[in-house]
Parts: sequence; structure tokens; C-alpha cells
Amino acid sequence: MELMHGASMLSRPAEEFGNDSLVEDLWAIKALEHAEVHFNLLTSVHPSQLRLTPYDDQIYATFRQDFPDLQVGRLTDDILKSASEKLKWRQFAEKFNKMDDYSYGTLMRADASKEFSPDNSIFVFRVQFLAIEIARNREGCNDEVHNKNKPTKKAETQSQPEPAQ
Repeated sequence: MELMHGASMLSRPAEEFGNDSLVEDLWAIKALEHAEVHFNLLTSVHPSQLRLTPYDDQIYATFRQDFPDLQVGRLTDDILKSASEKLKWRQFAEKFNKMDDYSYGTLMRADASKEFSPDNSIFVFRVQFLAIEIARNREGCNDEVHNKNKPTKKAETQSQPEPAQ
């Protein structure tokens, strides 16, 4: 019940909260849950087959048009959040402002070959996360983490009927 109340709070205008630590905690929880769900998808479905939104093709094409040389395998705050990059990302994001949650905060793995961890996380906005993860899926950067962490298939046990005596 408390989580439902928290979720409804997050849909209210930001101006109502100032620097409320409860809201920050709720956002952190939501971002962590999103990161866990995404990682489970990456390890369950081959990244080249994974569709994150109905707009993947448009997001990817626009991303590569706006950021043709960005190497998405390993990213840092410096690469994504310098003054010039912030402006480019803001302009990119505005192209997708009709998408739900396009500007929500999201955790992303800094190094695509590794699992989520406090040292391998960057806080980005949702459409930035989608653009980078779609590129990682299509360009093979998520293959290594998928192969290292995919669930093992349960050995199928076939019961043999007892021989008739």
C-alpha cells in the first residue's frame, strides 16, 4: 500500500516537493527496479531480438544521426554530461517529448559487458537510456553480458516407463 502511495506521489508536479528526501528515495527505488527488469530481459532474450519500445527503429535512427561516432560499449559521466553533450542530448530528447516518461531518471550500465553494480551505473534520462541500449543491442555490445548471464536451461528429464514384468 505504501508503494502505491509513493507511485501516486511521483506523478505530481515536482514544484510541490522541493528537495524532499522521500521523493528522491522513491525515484531511486523506481530506477533500481527498472534496471533489474532491463537486466533480466537482456539475459533472457538475445539482445538482437529485444525490442524496448514500439519506436526502437525511430529512436535508433535519430540517435545515430545525432551521435554517429558515440561508442556505446563503455560510457562515463564525462562523455555523456559535458556541457556540449548535455545540449546535444537535450535537443535529442525533445524530439521524443511525446513519449511517456521520456525524461524520467533511469540507471544505465556504464560498461555494457558488465552487470549492474554501484560502480557500473550512470544516472541518465529515459530516452537517453533507450537510445544507448537500443544501439548496444543492435551493435552487439550487449552480447557478452547476455552470454555470461543467460539462464541455464533446465535439463529435460524424460521418465522412462518401468519395464513390464
